[in-house]
Amino acid sequence: MIAPPHARAKEISRPTTSADHGPVTFVRADAAPADAGHLSTTLPADILEQVRGRVRLIALLMAFGFAFDPLVFVLALAAQWAGAPVEIRNAGFAWINVGVSAASLGLWLVARSRVSTSRLHTLGLLYEIALCFVIALTTTWTYYLTHGTHPNLTWVPAVVILFPLVLPGPPRRMLAAAVLSGASQPAVIWLLDTLGEVPAGTGAYFDAVVTSSFGVLFAYVGGRVVYGLGRQVAAARELGSYRLDVRLGAGGMGEVWRARHRMLARPAAIKLIRPSVLHGNRGTGISPDARRRFEREAQAIARLCSPHTVHLFDFGIAADGACYYVMELLEGVDAHSFVKRFGPVPAARVVHLLLQMCHSLSEADACGLVHRDIKPANVFLCRYGEDCDFVKVLDFGLVTSLRDDTETGATLTSEHAVRGTPAFMPPEQALGQPLDGRADIYATGCVAYWLLTGRLVFTAATPMALLMQHVHTAPAPPSACTELPVPPALDRLVLACLAKDPGDRPQSASDLRRQLLALDGIGTWTGEDARRWWAEHLPGASSGAASPPAEHHQVVAEPPALQA
Repeated sequence: MIAPPHARAKEISRPTTSADHGPVTFVRADAAPADAGHLSTTLPADILEQVRGRVRLIALLMAFGFAFDPLVFVLALAAQWAGAPVEIRNAGFAWINVGVSAASLGLWLVARSRVSTSRLHTLGLLYEIALCFVIALTTTWTYYLTHGTHPNLTWVPAVVILFPLVLPGPPRRMLAAAVLSGASQPAVIWLLDTLGEVPAGTGAYFDAVVTSSFGVLFAYVGGRVVYGLGRQVAAARELGSYRLDVRLGAGGMGEVWRARHRMLARPAAIKLIRPSVLHGNRGTGISPDARRRFEREAQAIARLCSPHTVHLFDFGIAADGACYYVMELLEGVDAHSFVKRFGPVPAARVVHLLLQMCHSLSEADACGLVHRDIKPANVFLCRYGEDCDFVKVLDFGLVTSLRDDTETGATLTSEHAVRGTPAFMPPEQALGQPLDGRADIYATGCVAYWLLTGRLVFTAATPMALLMQHVHTAPAPPSACTELPVPPALDRLVLACLAKDPGDRPQSASDLRRQLLALDGIGTWTGEDARRWWAEHLPGASSGAASPPAEHHQVVAEPPALQA
């Protein structure tokens, strides 16, 4: 795990041109967002979601707590009807508690809905004020009826202190809510005294004001601390023009976060690469060579224009050594999760997906780039505009250039180690030999095998044993590992992709694409077939939604069995 960079002012930027990325708007590092007055722009989204859960918990506890007295009242009433000598007193307070319990359940339901966090925060503060008033009213009145005097202390100060810790917000807003909540105690004393129900002297008002003032003071101090911590987290998650919102996943290279541009409405996915990947755990300082290598490789990836390659908007290096890519945010499901959830894929649909992968890899090959980590988790199926089953190839973080003649091994991942995913690694990569585009062809064959069968080409107890099987063991045909029909021509082509000798494989992604188009007896999978399937099985996965479900966003977490 890595921590997001901790200082916007320390971020290292490079000149950006439209030729590299397209137009990107930059703002001052210390500029406030345009809508900073809204709660959702001042605290990170994951912290606000925790607030939502806390509101649900408190509302549920209050609902049960205030329902206890009405339950006792009902039991006493039933006992009285049964002839038991039970005295029922203060029945009106039971109805007040019923109202508070119902209101608490209502707040719990609202917190479970899709209501905005800002609106939920406002409702929570109004609930705090009403709750303190009811507590002050019932406690003061019932205590006087029982003991003939005012209570020395009520639960109002405790509630006033609790809410800013549960519902962090701007200090002035929280102070106003705390003052109104704390004022409920002297206000109730005045009301009951005016109505002639509970007489009050100066001492009662003094005690109420003092205890409420202490509650407001502690609430303000605690609220400022909690809110300040949340703002520090938000500031630490700002990278250039982007603000990190929610972490979507983590993998061998780093973390992926859902982010948003601070001035534009465009959402994005930001991948943070661990400093140890660049520096081999030799510290967090940024060496000129490491910076130059990262910038060169990011520029190379930014040149890729295939619609089936995830688009790179921007990149940078932070002062703590973490590198980051800003990519388009996709919503759909990766091929690993897809097969896990829906099972093996029919042959015609597999060919449809492989053709799109080849489009991405062919362009990379033409630019002299090798992906080196093609696997189902990096093949993303999404609804892209009006197209369904649209493939995006993700995570060019291990990419290497075939045209790097300026320095030996000058790639982002040029450590003395084999990097990649063993379950999808070609033999030459496992042996540390030079790679070309045919390494990605082998990995594409492994992906095709997974899609057709729902199984890995090889399995083993350790990564090293798995690599040795890729080097020495002949794979079983896909048709022997699935109940779905696999045409012989596709069977042979997948096995050709999995050939140990790169010379026996299709020699490029364009060559593989040509052979896929020439297959006989595959059947068809049309755009209408894809739209109909998505409408039935994944109706909620649509591009550009503000808050995708957990399984419908870009994920980089690798299954344990596939990790190096």
